[in-house]
Amino acid sequence: MITTYSFIVLLLTGLYLVVLIYLIRGWAALKRPKAAAQNFSTRVTVMMAARNEEANIRHTIEDILAQQYPRELLEIIVADDHSTDATATIVRSYADQGVKLLQLNESEKLNSYKKKAITEVIKLSAGELLVATDADCRMGTQWLASVVGYYEAERPVMISSPVTYFQEKSLFERLQTLEFSYLIGIGAAFIGNGRASTCNGANLAYRKDVFYAVGGFKGIDDVASGDDELLLQKVAEQYPGKIGFLKKEEAIVYTEAKPDLKEFLQQRRRWASKSTKYKDKKVVALAVCIWLFNLSLLANALMGCFNICFLELFAFQLLLKYCFEAAFLLPITAFFKRTGLLPLLLLLSPIHIFYFVYVGLIGNTSKYAWKGRVVR
Repeated sequence: MITTYSFIVLLLTGLYLVVLIYLIRGWAALKRPKAAAQNFSTRVTVMMAARNEEANIRHTIEDILAQQYPRELLEIIVADDHSTDATATIVRSYADQGVKLLQLNESEKLNSYKKKAITEVIKLSAGELLVATDADCRMGTQWLASVVGYYEAERPVMISSPVTYFQEKSLFERLQTLEFSYLIGIGAAFIGNGRASTCNGANLAYRKDVFYAVGGFKGIDDVASGDDELLLQKVAEQYPGKIGFLKKEEAIVYTEAKPDLKEFLQQRRRWASKSTKYKDKKVVALAVCIWLFNLSLLANALMGCFNICFLELFAFQLLLKYCFEAAFLLPITAFFKRTGLLPLLLLLSPIHIFYFVYVGLIGNTSKYAWKGRVVR
C-alpha cells in the first residue's frame, strides 16, 4: 500500500517539477524588446473601472497624465462603478485635462459589474489599442510608450505586461510580493512557450476590433472576475501565437499587497473562481494535478506524525519544490529588482502548501466579497 502510494506521490512530484522546468524555459524564451521609437501613430484609450477608490485614483490619473506619449493620441476614460465615496468627483476634477468619466447606472443587479464597466468604456472609446489598468496602480512615465512601442514593432493583438507589489509594510506583504511574482511569472512563461493562459488586468492591452471579434465578454459575463485572463483565453483561441508578454522594466505597473489575511484570501478566492471557465481544459487538468501534489505534501506532513517514512517523503518533496521554485523565481525577482525577497521562499514554500489546498477547495464552492458586494 505504501509502495503504491509513494509511486503516486513521486509521480505528482515529478509532474510539478516538469511544469517548473517548462516555466523556467518559457520565461527565458521571452526576449526583451528594443527601445521604443518616438514617432508613435497609434491612437490609445487607457481605461479604468473604479469603485470607491478615492484614496488612490488621483495618483493613478496623475501618473497616466504624466506619460511621455503624444497627448493627441491619448484618451483616458474612467468608469465609475456605483461608488459611494468621492471617486467620481475626483475624476471630474480632471475633465479639463481630457479625462472622461462614465458612470454606471444599472438598476438591475449584475454579477460582473467590472466587465459591464469595461464594455461601456470600450463602446465610447476612440482608441485602436485599449490599455487597461486599475484605479489603485502606479506606473513610470515610460509605461505607455513601452506598451505602444512593443505593439507597433511586433503587432500582437493582445499584450500582457508585468505587475508587481510595492511599498510593503510588513513581512506578510513581502511574502505576497514574492508569491505574486510567481503568478506573474507563470503567465509570462506560458506566453513565452507560445501558450497564453493567464495575465493580470492591471496591465493588459488589446486591439479594440479584436475585443469585438471574440464577442467581448459574452460567455464569461456570469463570473464576477475574469475580465483579464478569461478574455485572454478567448483571444488565444482565435488568434494563436498573437499574444505577447512585454518583458521590459519600464512597462511594470505597481500596486499594493493586501494588508491582512482576510482580504488576501478573498482576493485569491476571486482569482480561483475563474478556473471553471478556462477555455483550455489542459490547463485546468494541470492545475488539478498541481493541487493534488500540494495535497500530497500536506497529507505526508500529517501522516509523518505517525510514520517516519511519510515524513521522509514529505521532506524529499519539499526540498525539490523549494529548489525548483527558487530556480524559477530567481530571474523573475531579478527582473523586478527584488532578489532580496528570494530568501523568504524558505518560509513561503511550506505556507504555500496550506494556502494552495485551501483556495483550491473553496475557490469554486462559495461566494466571496469584492468591492463591498457579495458575488460568485
